[in-house]
Amino acid sequence: MPDLRISKRSAASQAASVMKSLQGGVIKSVGTVRNYEQGLTRVAQWLTDTRSVNHIKHLTPALAYQYLEQRGQAVGQKTLDMERQAIQSMFVNVTGQLAKDETLTVIKSEQQQTLKSRAYTPIQANMIANAQIQHNGLATALAYAAGLRAHELFTLAPQADQPADQRPALATKWQGREGQIYTVAGKGGLVREVLIPDELAERLEATRRPEPITVTDRGVHYIQHYHVAGGKNWSNSFSAAAKRILNWSAGAHGLRHSYAQERMNELQSQGLNRDLALETVSQEMGHFRPEITETYLR
Repeated sequence: MPDLRISKRSAASQAASVMKSLQGGVIKSVGTVRNYEQGLTRVAQWLTDTRSVNHIKHLTPALAYQYLEQRGQAVGQKTLDMERQAIQSMFVNVTGQLAKDETLTVIKSEQQQTLKSRAYTPIQANMIANAQIQHNGLATALAYAAGLRAHELFTLAPQADQPADQRPALATKWQGREGQIYTVAGKGGLVREVLIPDELAERLEATRRPEPITVTDRGVHYIQHYHVAGGKNWSNSFSAAAKRILNWSAGAHGLRHSYAQERMNELQSQGLNRDLALETVSQEMGHFRPEITETYLR
């Protein structure tokens, strides 16, 4: 078993070496230096724990986005933004992974620190989908029906082509719903099952590519089997359509809030107690802990 004390010391040392290059010149604030160093220490520790690369200076944008998406399940937006900015400063001023005018895309925290609901009603989701061009509208319908993240839309695949990882599964998973099982690659690389209603599965299959292609979004490469929108471009399209139709937008991620809230209501109306319903929805959404799903129920 590796010595965790040595691992933590190494992570702190790596972060300190980066900040030594930034302190006094690029960053003059002592408080910012302290915060960035703490943030980069966590990144370096994650790289060690996941055995991704052996030094934080070898961090790539793709790994950075993977870290930030996982981190966003545990911390609020303020902390997540600070860590993104620390990585960005390192990329621009130390490792050269980003040009001076480049930035890392903002990743939204799943630990929402607001009591305002982000969920859309079924009618609102349908109106937004109908206001988009075909491949964006299909993506919206799929995300709403299956609770998909933006990047997961790129990774939709038949089970035979992309088997799901072995994970605990309750007998109540998908209870009360019918459709076809597909898989997606979610946060942390977890491949999980998702249920697509039959009508949407037919529309999805009509877009199947003769051969899978590689698409890139925010520096991450995905294998795409269907001609369906996803990622940042789809998110932007969704928000623009929502503002045109509803005069407001809670972002495309609000569709996952809709899924969580509707499924909780469905399962509890079928007689499941709250804890069992919450665990069921957590598994369906690909969350690692049920308490993460709680943030979607406000």
